[in-house]
Amino acid sequence: PMKFTTLLIGTLLGRADCPYYAKAELLADYLQKNLPDFRMHKITQHPDIWEEWLKDVCKKNKWSHQNSPIIWRELLDRGGKGLLLGGYNEFLEHAQLYYGVTSSMTAELMQTVAQENLETHLEKELEEEALKCLINPLQVWITSASTCACYHLIPILASGEVFGPHMEISINLLDNKQAEENLKSLVTEAQDLASPFLRSVSVCTREEEAFRQAHVIVILDDRVDKDVYSLEDCIRSRAPPCQRYGSLIEKNAHHSVRIIVGGKSFVNLRTVLLMSYAPNFAHNIIAVALGVEGKAKATLARKLKTTPSCIKDVIIWGNISGNNYVDLRKAKVYGYESAVWGPPPFSRPILSLIFDRYSIFLSEVFYGCSSNLTPSLGTSICQFGVPEGIVFSMPVKFENGTWVVLTELEDIELNEQTMTRMTSDLIQEKLVALGELIHFQPYQSGNLSDILVYWAVINRVLKYLLKLPHYLI
Repeated sequence: PMKFTTLLIGTLLGRADCPYYAKAELLADYLQKNLPDFRMHKITQHPDIWEEWLKDVCKKNKWSHQNSPIIWRELLDRGGKGLLLGGYNEFLEHAQLYYGVTSSMTAELMQTVAQENLETHLEKELEEEALKCLINPLQVWITSASTCACYHLIPILASGEVFGPHMEISINLLDNKQAEENLKSLVTEAQDLASPFLRSVSVCTREEEAFRQAHVIVILDDRVDKDVYSLEDCIRSRAPPCQRYGSLIEKNAHHSVRIIVGGKSFVNLRTVLLMSYAPNFAHNIIAVALGVEGKAKATLARKLKTTPSCIKDVIIWGNISGNNYVDLRKAKVYGYESAVWGPPPFSRPILSLIFDRYSIFLSEVFYGCSSNLTPSLGTSICQFGVPEGIVFSMPVKFENGTWVVLTELEDIELNEQTMTRMTSDLIQEKLVALGELIHFQPYQSGNLSDILVYWAVINRVLKYLLKLPHYLI
């Protein structure tokens, strides 16, 4: 008969095939059944990982224990501070001393139960793996993941607002071997988000394993490892990473992968190079113009004393990180405080409210998605007189999981001089990156001397254009 009862919340952990764990488990079940205040949580570990797991537990709690099973007492509740009770012998002694109970299980029965425990453990592992296979999270890859941009991007992706509340994602961080420690810290912080939409976060430092079954790839700015002394060298340094990424995308990515190119340097150039090196996914590669667009909206918002989120349909033409044109002809502002008011869907044209717009954008902008919005993306579609072989930012809309250029918009054509200024620089960037042009000469217009200086570059650009099937002007 048991002498008295005492409150005990404990954890019994052992190797799945350990006979002493089986004997301690049976004794714990008997005590839990007969003592209302006795609770023992039981955990088994696979024999292959038992020793490593035991070392980690002892190191974490500053215990010294080497055999299976290990039993500790929870001082408050599970997961808190624990007090080591010991192994099987210590637990049996505790049961005899406090409760007057011992175990009479034979050695043969111990072996039988231990084998059953191992089989049950393996079955549970198989069931868990089968359940994981049923869940197919969206594989999101981020390049140059040790940059600050990735640090701010991960919480946005894990918020559930980007891919929807019913889609789980798995984020894969890609960078070089030197950044591995930074990536591990980033993984820890991402896991601390405890997002229900984030299935896993992993690190990849081996390029041959990059983009495996990727559904979404975000290409951020690559670091330049060596000193760059000229604009041409900087342009040429973008080609090798794009070539590597392109071949890996062709080899490893999912057939429906979407590739988004962002950053602050040579966005259009990197996009067109990726299209060249990953031709099977060229239509799925886009350049993001949100940086320039956001800057334009912020400037307009300051002028109108409103917020950037109230301003829609600002169109960015041309080179996202270079020579571009901010088009306000379709831009609208919602909820603007003025003499004219209306319901929430009511908007007013931006150009009817700003009269000194040219001075506003001359220094600050020019040089630097729902169905009713008009975002701008860098695409390679030959519309609006854009030649083939370059990526040009233009207005688009999203339909059925893809994008369509908004060719039906009225009064958005650009004049020939503006179009030539932007396309010429983009063509030159591509020629310099591919080694077909030695010097980059920015487009200049005006007096005769400017035209003569520019003529040598124009010859190379014309040769490039003559190779194309057609050139729309």
